[in-house]
Amino acid sequence: MTIDEELSQLEDSVRRLKIEYDIYFGGGSKKPPADLEWRVQSLVKKHSDGHRMNFAQRFRYNSIAQRYALFSDLWRQKMKIKEEGYRRPQDALLGVQGVRTAEERAAEDALEGQQPAGDAKPFTVHCSDAEAEHDKVQSLFEAMVQARKAAGDAGAASANFDSFKAFVKKKTDQIRKEYGCHAVEYSVELEGGQVRLKAKAKTT
Repeated sequence: MTIDEELSQLEDSVRRLKIEYDIYFGGGSKKPPADLEWRVQSLVKKHSDGHRMNFAQRFRYNSIAQRYALFSDLWRQKMKIKEEGYRRPQDALLGVQGVRTAEERAAEDALEGQQPAGDAKPFTVHCSDAEAEHDKVQSLFEAMVQARKAAGDAGAASANFDSFKAFVKKKTDQIRKEYGCHAVEYSVELEGGQVRLKAKAKTT
């Protein structure tokens, strides 16, 4: 299974875990989804170092892991209320539903504009000739598109590679001429919740 496939599996598992916890706290299940949560925790831990991921994959992983961590805290709070805070079942249900309504809304608000963890390094490539280094430009384009999709940019799907390549060629020629450098370093970075493509002269 590829990293992208495992990330899709993790994303789906977190979504299903939330649904199963909602059912449990709503009284539709007698036991919390411990097995599924263990599988989610295992996948989160497996990819926590991110050493095999590119920028877009790390961005996606961090988004999923942050979502899981946030909801996990909520589930722990609701579990405490369910087990310790109330004496009558109907009180527990009302209390749990109240926590869910207020805090999950806050959780969703907190997820807006979320950024990857600080150890997620930008995706970078060095380019001196956009025509000759087609693979580098292609990988830069794919990282840019994937990062924009992960950031929730609705226009990412309509990005055009030929236009992007023409831009990189023009920018590379411009910077090489202006700074007299051999290559240009391009990086895909996140600033204020927005994905940015940065270019600078590679002097060494």
